[in-house]
Amino acid sequence: STDSFCEHISVGRLSSCEDTDTCCISGGPQHRPVEQRDPGWKLFGKVPPREGPIKDPKRIQKTHCSSQISTSNISPFEDTESTGPGNPTSPRHSVRKNLDFEPLSTTALILEDRPANLPAKPAEEAQKHRQQYEEMVAQAKKRELKEAQKRKKQLEDRCKLEESIGTAAQIWNQEILPNWSTTCTSRRVRDLWWQGIPPSVRGKVWSLAVGNELNITHELYSICLARAKEKWSTTPAPSLETEAEDAGSSNRESSLELIKLDISRTFPQLCIFQQGGPYHDVLHSILGAYTCYRPDVGYVQGMSFIAAVLILNLDTADAFIAFANLLNKPCQMAFFRVDHSLMLTYFAAFEVFFEENLPKLFAHFQKNNLTPDIYLIDWIFTLYSKSLPLDLACRVWDVFCRDNEEFLFRTGLGLLRLYQDVLTTMDFIHMAQFLTRLPELIPAEQLFQHIAAIHMTSRNRKWAQVGCYRFHISLVWY
Repeated sequence: STDSFCEHISVGRLSSCEDTDTCCISGGPQHRPVEQRDPGWKLFGKVPPREGPIKDPKRIQKTHCSSQISTSNISPFEDTESTGPGNPTSPRHSVRKNLDFEPLSTTALILEDRPANLPAKPAEEAQKHRQQYEEMVAQAKKRELKEAQKRKKQLEDRCKLEESIGTAAQIWNQEILPNWSTTCTSRRVRDLWWQGIPPSVRGKVWSLAVGNELNITHELYSICLARAKEKWSTTPAPSLETEAEDAGSSNRESSLELIKLDISRTFPQLCIFQQGGPYHDVLHSILGAYTCYRPDVGYVQGMSFIAAVLILNLDTADAFIAFANLLNKPCQMAFFRVDHSLMLTYFAAFEVFFEENLPKLFAHFQKNNLTPDIYLIDWIFTLYSKSLPLDLACRVWDVFCRDNEEFLFRTGLGLLRLYQDVLTTMDFIHMAQFLTRLPELIPAEQLFQHIAAIHMTSRNRKWAQVGCYRFHISLVWY
């Protein structure tokens, strides 16, 4: 007040300090009253209870009327807060004086008493709001319970999966791998193979299944790697002109520098094969050594994905041995050497089983002129490691090592069967886009159920018989 301020001036010199609750006066420190904050709605966060008398709902109407009378005599330019804390009828100092709860969200506003300048809630409205609040709380609890049950089920499924993987790994290590030559073709092992090889033994099984018909040794890998490093040190950085010359050169060792351009695009989401990553040099070494080992093939786009998957499951030298033997298989060699006649033979054989298993979708593809080369090339070149999630691609690799090239095309038919309802509603452009960029989340069990439903027999002929027949026809035609 003005009188209090004048009294302080008469006592001595007045000094103020910002952001403090005391006034420094020559006569000594003296506490000044804490300014009361303006009341209002707080939508989020806790609201501390305010001290003051408990509101009486029966007196709210009288308070409302008296406040209207008192405020009608106040000038619009006068500060309404000047009434001070001593005025018990001030509506600003009687709002939400004492709360039975602390509202944590906007749902709590339903239970909040009305401000003092408004009439109190009727009993029916208060009961209705209380019921609405209880319904919202019940729905929230139900939703939380459902989410908790979902998380619990996911945890139980994960524990069961880990337990089954551990049991399977023990069987592979103790029973199958020590007796590989006698057990690898048994019915029990084939069933375990279909369920997926445990990651801890996957590399060993892949090496045994792929074999080493080329008789590559660790010493040969070292020799090829040394030759690749020597080539890198003498080869200038690639340019548009050198790339054009390399494309038409018979010496595919010149593609060593082109490997660098493709490694950065290999599993970019993992960030382990790119420059500075832990496996960048390993991937670069294996691909470079292969171009020196097979200069007639050189480096072809898609090889980096196959080598990367092997690196994640095998040591460097063993990964190179498996990589070279894997690419030496007829199907992979036909694609990576871009043998058009053999590629067309594989596409024709694929269409035979496509029409046999999925006639409606096959007719839809024929109607829209969607040929297998549009989507199959990318799948076969990378062995699905680029098109499918990595864990699912590894499981496809498991059975591919068991059934060879037939399973690659069977997997393609399984994918078409999985999404046939979606594909039949699309036109050419959307089908091509969908098949060249499959959904990121593909349920593994569901996919393998569709793969199992594909029958690789046509008119009592199996895949190899159909492929040989088509190959013979293509040779005669050419």
